[in-house]
Amino acid sequence: MITTDVTVGILHPGSMGAAVAGQLRRTGVRVLWVPDRRSPATVTRAETAELEASTSLGGLLELSDVVIALCPPAASEELAHEVAGHGLAGKIYVEANAISPARVRRIAEMLPESVFVDAAVVGSPPVGGKRPRLYVSGPSLALDQLNRLFAATDVRIHLLGEDVGKASALKLSYTSYQKASRVLAAVAYGAAEANGVADDLLDIASQRSGSYLTEPDYIPKTAARAWRWGPEMEEAAELLADAGLPDDLMRATASVLARWSGTRDTNLSTPEAIEQLRHNNPDLQPGLTPPQ
Repeated sequence: MITTDVTVGILHPGSMGAAVAGQLRRTGVRVLWVPDRRSPATVTRAETAELEASTSLGGLLELSDVVIALCPPAASEELAHEVAGHGLAGKIYVEANAISPARVRRIAEMLPESVFVDAAVVGSPPVGGKRPRLYVSGPSLALDQLNRLFAATDVRIHLLGEDVGKASALKLSYTSYQKASRVLAAVAYGAAEANGVADDLLDIASQRSGSYLTEPDYIPKTAARAWRWGPEMEEAAELLADAGLPDDLMRATASVLARWSGTRDTNLSTPEAIEQLRHNNPDLQPGLTPPQ
């Protein structure tokens, strides 16, 4: 067990955040979180990871040397605004959400007194031997400290230099391909299944290595994560638009994911997930808002 005098605050421990925080706890790092207004599932994750509850955000920020923000993309600026209201002078703020470089830079401007690090987690949560990468860009001294902090964990740090925005650009460039491919595979499988040739489609796909079409059992997992993936695709669209590239594909992918809006963290079968795609049109249903 490695001990350290660095205290880390995690905002907020979802499945990835709790797993990353749990890795730090295994090495003896003190990790704080705020249970106020968090769901029972979040409380369970935090307790399982042996995180220390703080009575308030202000208390967490006062005690933490490093603050890691891992939340749904749409909440990233609101969270940063809340943090800015308490002050973060001289402390490292790791913006690790799947958001566009432009949004990252806006957040950095909201926290001028912090030591701001742009970060992106690529890979599955670090449990069961999985080893995701944490790409980071920002001040070199802060990156060095993060490298030391995670050295004995299964989270592998990759340095991208000092330019804020690089880590987020890399994350969205990768996630735009990966997640759009998963959605396209689901739609293609649904079309083949509707015409009685699903098995033949899988046979064709099996002739090529690495095709998502060979993994129809992943379709329900895509549906269960659509609530999180959809906003990421909107962020990816912003990345493409800022680069002068067409953003239509990412907007369309987000629109398809919106059809799975009511399937958050559910355990559907593949046929059930395909049925959701056929019948859950956000344009026609009250209470479901399609991406703009």
